[in-house]
Amino acid sequence: MADDIEIDMSDLERRMDGAMNSLRTEFASLRTGRASASMLEPVQVEAYGQMTPINQVGTINVPEPRMVTINVWDKSLVNKVEKAIRQSGLGINPQMNGTIIMLPIPELNEERRKDLTKVASQYAEHARVAIRNVRRDGMDKIKKAKADGMSEDDQKFWEDQVQELTDTYIKNVDEALEHKQAEIMQV
Repeated sequence: MADDIEIDMSDLERRMDGAMNSLRTEFASLRTGRASASMLEPVQVEAYGQMTPINQVGTINVPEPRMVTINVWDKSLVNKVEKAIRQSGLGINPQMNGTIIMLPIPELNEERRKDLTKVASQYAEHARVAIRNVRRDGMDKIKKAKADGMSEDDQKFWEDQVQELTDTYIKNVDEALEHKQAEIMQV
């Protein structure tokens, strides 16, 4: 019976993947001085009585490196989309052209770039904490299994597996942060 005790590594891996996906989403919302449709992902528009992601009220395009355009499908929502962008904290000033909203992406100054790298570091630290919390949960399950009769060899094996998985994900977070900081600081 004790030999049948196993730890669900796929569950731990799935939860760590969730932390990485969340980090990627947060990184995508950081403005790097280059136009990107993903920078608008966190923007919500009040449409038809509820908050709706901006990509569900219009087509987002990047026609040139410093310009994002949104072709709003419903003419009555154009002003609401503009208002949502202004209030989003992206620091972009929308320009109206009928149902098309143009978002010129300004150059980032050195101070703003440094601030954005600090924000990226905070996002990465949140992801590391989430991954460590998953690790702690895994270790708790191992301790519980030990109390239920798991051998010390099995306990050591599973602890090593959980730690190895944690180290891999922490390394991925660090690499993603390094890449994002380099992207932000690139002039």
